[in-house]
Amino acid sequence: MKLAILSFAHMHAHSYAQAITRQQGVELLGIWDDDHSRGKEAANTYRTVFYENLDSLLKTNIDAVIICSENVNHKPLVVQAAEHKKHILCEKPISTEIDDAKVMIEACKINNVILQMAYPVRFIPAVEAAIEKVQAGEIGDIIAINASNHGQMPGSWFVEKEKSGGGAATDHIVHIMDVVRVMLQAEAEAVYAYLDTLFYPIDVEDAGQVMIEMGKGTILNIDPSWSRPRTFPTWGDVLMEIVGTKGTISVDGFKDATIYYNDADCQVSHLPWGIDMDEALIRDFIDCLKTKREPTISGEDGLRTLEVVKAAYQANDESAFVKVLKEEV
Repeated sequence: MKLAILSFAHMHAHSYAQAITRQQGVELLGIWDDDHSRGKEAANTYRTVFYENLDSLLKTNIDAVIICSENVNHKPLVVQAAEHKKHILCEKPISTEIDDAKVMIEACKINNVILQMAYPVRFIPAVEAAIEKVQAGEIGDIIAINASNHGQMPGSWFVEKEKSGGGAATDHIVHIMDVVRVMLQAEAEAVYAYLDTLFYPIDVEDAGQVMIEMGKGTILNIDPSWSRPRTFPTWGDVLMEIVGTKGTISVDGFKDATIYYNDADCQVSHLPWGIDMDEALIRDFIDCLKTKREPTISGEDGLRTLEVVKAAYQANDESAFVKVLKEEV
């Protein structure tokens, strides 16, 4: 199986490339990037070919592409890849606008190609176990979920609204929202949000609280802030407390790590020893291609989480609960 990566704008491109090199029978055939120097450097690192022309790469015999561009470029890259009959794994969020997401989903349907979203948090063992226990009814009816997906402020194009679509809310609501949708088998109905810029001199929000009323009556609270300091031992966290009528489940998604106190470099870091969620995502995508099954995390899943993000921005602007509008696809 032959794969290509389109753009290394997003830092996850490197972990995906490393994961590809560890899979038997899978080849990273090429890389395209509109930043030629960045693309050439990545191609040298992963011992593959850099293509200056995207069409030239898409005309090769690759089976699929992984898109790790700036958020605003997801739509044109997905549509172009779909028109060349290439299956697609797209970095989150699916797009910056609802209408763009719908166009992407439709393009993949018309061209009969898979569109899978990059929500690797689904594959964290602690998250998988929590989903299983909730769906089995072990803690009863779910009353509330308090969750955070904190991160360090990523800088670069992530803080340029015209390229990213927004700040911390765009970046980090979607992971928790995706997990909760699967866990509860329910959709978000209404959203209230307070978003602000508190930590950094940037033009997008870096902090906030988002309260979501789920379809089955569960109240979900998400803190998506870029509030982790530069000295934090990893990029962020995935924390959840799921409160049911029969019990409570606490999830720490990144707990499977050794803490390394490095005096030489004056640095503290996590050395993870658990499952690599990015590699699990790549393995799942490859299995999806091989077995020709439906994607584990579909384009529609991406659309549903984006709808919540958009409702959060509206709720923040209006200081009111906002209904989540669900688009037909």
